[in-house]
Amino acid sequence: MDTKKILVVDDEADLVELITYNLKKEGFIVDSSLDGEGALSKVKGGDYDLLILDLMLPGLQGMDLCRIIRNDPEKSGLPVIMLTAKGEELDKVLGLEMGADDYITKPFSIRELVARVRAVLRRGAYPERKEKSHQKGVLKIGGLAIDRERYIVTVKGRSVKLSATEFKLLLYLAERTGRVFSRDQLLDAVWRDDAFVEPRTVDVHIRRLRSQIEADPANPIYIKTLRGVGYYMDGNV
Repeated sequence: MDTKKILVVDDEADLVELITYNLKKEGFIVDSSLDGEGALSKVKGGDYDLLILDLMLPGLQGMDLCRIIRNDPEKSGLPVIMLTAKGEELDKVLGLEMGADDYITKPFSIRELVARVRAVLRRGAYPERKEKSHQKGVLKIGGLAIDRERYIVTVKGRSVKLSATEFKLLLYLAERTGRVFSRDQLLDAVWRDDAFVEPRTVDVHIRRLRSQIEADPANPIYIKTLRGVGYYMDGNV
């Protein structure tokens, strides 16, 4: 297994040093930046498996940096863990909706951070490097097309930019059309043994998926909700 390379972005030099030291102890290759502009340059010119990103940065803010990455076809699959002192639920939801794969609130324990890093890398390594699914080819549902081998999603020919976790969630539902899954079932399937992920995370990712693939997210035709039970992919589109 190749060693994973992580970029840590935070304007607190001492915290960056602490995180870097501990991640290197765990066997990761670690690079760092103290500001958003420097981080963006590193992401564009580097080859990272995970980005640990502070929300509040001098200059280019973490939320804006995440948005830029998600809109970049070459880097959109890079997993992102938001790291911030903001702990309000709204900030968490905004971070997840912006495309973050996880969210850690300061102060935090290094043990928790390492566990979350490993969990995100397990479920969402850079799509181009992920082990290919045993099922090959393009899965089509109505105007939705999911290329399992190239990790490309299109809706009526329009390219859709998804994070690694969003792609995995969409594919999981699409391969099981008509089956209704509760939040807990989706957590077990997509996030696996990440004990830190809350059920609300599923709702946020479903909402983001709908915003990307549905013509009218308020009245979805692909990913539907069975009230009080869960979510399912409608195969009769």
